[in-house]
Amino acid sequence: MVWWITADSASTIDSGLADLATALAPQTANLLSEQRTELAVRWLATHAGWLLVLDNLTTPADAEQLLERVRTGTIVITSRQASGWRDVKAIHLDVLPPSEAVELLDRVVRTEWPDADLFDADRLCEELGWLPLAVEQAGAYLAQSRVTPTAYLDLLRRYPARMFTSTAEGGDAQRTMARVWRVTLDRLADTPSAGRLLRRLAWHAPEGIPRGLIITTAGEPEPDVLEALGRLAAYNMITLGTHTIAVHRLVQAVTRTPDPTDHHRQPADINHARDTTAAVLSHVLSTVDPDQPGDWFIIRMTLLHAAVLLNHTPAHSDTETLCDLATHLGLYLRGQSGFNAAIALLTRASHSLERLHGPDHPDTLTSRSNLARAYHSAGDLQRAIALSEATLADRQRVLGPNHRSTPMSRNNLAGVYLSAGDLERAIPLLEASLSDAERILGPDHPDTLNARNNLAGAYLSATDLERATSLFEVARADYERALGPDNLLTFAARSSLARAYGSASRWERAIPLYEAALVDCERIWGSGHLHTLTARHALANAYLSTGYLERAIPLYQTSSADAERLLGLDDLNTLTARTNLASAYRSAGDLEKAIPLYEATLAQAKQVLGPDHALTRAIRMNVSSAVPADNPIHAEWEGVSKTGPRGSP
Repeated sequence: MVWWITADSASTIDSGLADLATALAPQTANLLSEQRTELAVRWLATHAGWLLVLDNLTTPADAEQLLERVRTGTIVITSRQASGWRDVKAIHLDVLPPSEAVELLDRVVRTEWPDADLFDADRLCEELGWLPLAVEQAGAYLAQSRVTPTAYLDLLRRYPARMFTSTAEGGDAQRTMARVWRVTLDRLADTPSAGRLLRRLAWHAPEGIPRGLIITTAGEPEPDVLEALGRLAAYNMITLGTHTIAVHRLVQAVTRTPDPTDHHRQPADINHARDTTAAVLSHVLSTVDPDQPGDWFIIRMTLLHAAVLLNHTPAHSDTETLCDLATHLGLYLRGQSGFNAAIALLTRASHSLERLHGPDHPDTLTSRSNLARAYHSAGDLQRAIALSEATLADRQRVLGPNHRSTPMSRNNLAGVYLSAGDLERAIPLLEASLSDAERILGPDHPDTLNARNNLAGAYLSATDLERATSLFEVARADYERALGPDNLLTFAARSSLARAYGSASRWERAIPLYEAALVDCERIWGSGHLHTLTARHALANAYLSTGYLERAIPLYQTSSADAERLLGLDDLNTLTARTNLASAYRSAGDLEKAIPLYEATLAQAKQVLGPDHALTRAIRMNVSSAVPADNPIHAEWEGVSKTGPRGSP
């Protein structure tokens, strides 16, 4: 005999036993429920060879009397509570392996719908956290409603409250994720902070939630918080580690889904938990600097949770604190070359702040400036110029010419002009920006240092090497003094100074700076990062220019391989790296390597950049001068100038 009882309360156990008595002896159906429960217990106590399942038992106390009276047969108990079991063999069950979760879904669906299309079954099981109960619940819904896993995922996204409680016809409404969650928290009603903490944890990433951060920001006495976390862990609502907390993603999803009929999931309580979490994360990020590598560990740990919170919050619900989170995340990703993600986040912050405060609020103007800088970093100069010009005009109109933000806007716009090669507009604007920044902000303010460094870059672009080098030397010294030797802006200033020395052929000063820059990049970002690639390529160019081919070629080889891996074959930087590697082979007299690499890169450049692009023409000239005159390949470049610079980064 096998009998299954939903056992999430003492009353449901009694009810399940009463039903067992009726199943064993139909003539008892007219007896009172209490009488039938007693008959079932007597039958179990006097018979062997049976299996009784008590499913989702919330506390050992609810089954204590039954276990004391019944010593025959086999009782299997499933429970979220991990502790408190005496004289019972306890086995911890994890979620299903991904392959078994998909197999369970397939079996449940095809029982009623043999030819079902189960594309995205693996993605659905992953979204459900490979939890058997949730997979079974979803499978029954798919089979009855004849919807695909892809469609179910969309329903889960749009109507989470409905989907967490939905059961197929004939299914057990007591065995749904929402029901299990609610019954468990009901058991913790004597620990009110348990629900509050779980609602906060629901707005984090599932794993790696800093335990100390939750405890210190709970706003309650530490013993109360520790007791609540301990009880949540005892009922397997969370996994409690020494330093971190983990929560199953489906528990999080149910927890942050409002349901006015569930007193644990009132909309106001869920919103309060979200806003509290956002405020805590924003405060942490306000204390660190994305330009200081020493702060990156804290930023990465915090932003992991900030990104999850933002992903689960629609933009139209953004508060000022959520805008701060999006801004912090966007600025950090911009500095790490994650341009697309940075632009998306900074666009969200800009739109939300305009909705909250209006178009002329200082915070709105700052958000537009941040977005313009992200476009600039991503190389989208057209958008960067338009947004930078509008922001400068708005700041001059709203804040006036002497506000601290105005010279910064002027400097940012000049920097975009400089990147676009418009020196006639860039240099006067940068000179004015530096003068205003020194007057308004002082000589050591980061914006002043940035203006000085940008002006030096403009002089370098204009081949005014004396003024450029002199200003770069001052900028480098000021950055080191004001921000420290390990700040990213200090690194950039050193690299700029090395470039100025190189342009003036002062290689005895340039090469040590390039070598130091590469060491710094490898230490901070690792050997495969885009910044490291750029530093390695610059050092290789310096070695090539001074005739150190045995040093230059290995660096070019590594740079070319890294550029292909990081950026792809069609990227301008990759084509440049391959061109310079071929030029290094040619300088070393190794035409067997140089010519095929030139030819392959030329074909790619013509396809990607077009025949008239500067790099395409440079490669043509290099090949033309490298290939012997009687080689048939010369026909392709007939009429093309045989002189010109090699490709350079």
